[in-house]
Amino acid sequence: MVLDAVLQLVTEQGMDAVTMDAVAARAGVSKPAMYRRWPTKQDLVLAAAESRIGAVDIPDLGDFRAELRALLESRMRRYREPGTDRLLAELIGAAAKAQGARGAYATYTARVTDQTRAILERGIERGDVRADLDVPTAVTLVASPPVFRLVGEQLPPDQRFVDELVDLLALAFAARD
Repeated sequence: MVLDAVLQLVTEQGMDAVTMDAVAARAGVSKPAMYRRWPTKQDLVLAAAESRIGAVDIPDLGDFRAELRALLESRMRRYREPGTDRLLAELIGAAAKAQGARGAYATYTARVTDQTRAILERGIERGDVRADLDVPTAVTLVASPPVFRLVGEQLPPDQRFVDELVDLLALAFAARD
C-alpha cells in the first residue's frame, strides 16, 4: 500500500511530490509507522522502485543466450508497466543529485543487476561467454539499452528489440574459437 502510493506519486507528479506526508496521506498510514520501516525518503523511494523493478531470478538454463533472453524479456514486461518510464527517469535524476547519498542508489543498482552478473559468470564457466570478458562493463551493456529505449527514446521495449539485443550481445560476448 505504501510503496504503491510512492509509485503513484512519482508517476503522477514526479519525485518532488514524494514526501512522507503525501505518502502517508495517500496510503492511509501514519508517518511514524512509515519511519519505522523506511527512515528516509530515499529508503522509501528505493523500496518502491525495487517493488517495481527489482531483482530477477533466472535459473541456470544451460545456455547463456537463453538466460539472457529470459532476463531481458522479464525486464521488458516490467518496463512496459504504466509509469515505469517516469519512475526510471526520476530515479536516474535523484541518483545524480544525491551526492553524499549515492551509495544507496549504487546498492539498489547492484541488486537489480546481480542476476545479469550471475548469467555472465555462468556463461564464462560453461565456456559460451568469452573468458576475458570485463563483467562489470558487460553488465552495463546489458542493462542500459532497455532503459535508454524507455526513458531516452520514450519507446517501450518490445519483443523485436529484445531479440535484436540478445543477438547483438550474444555475438559480442561469445567465446572465441
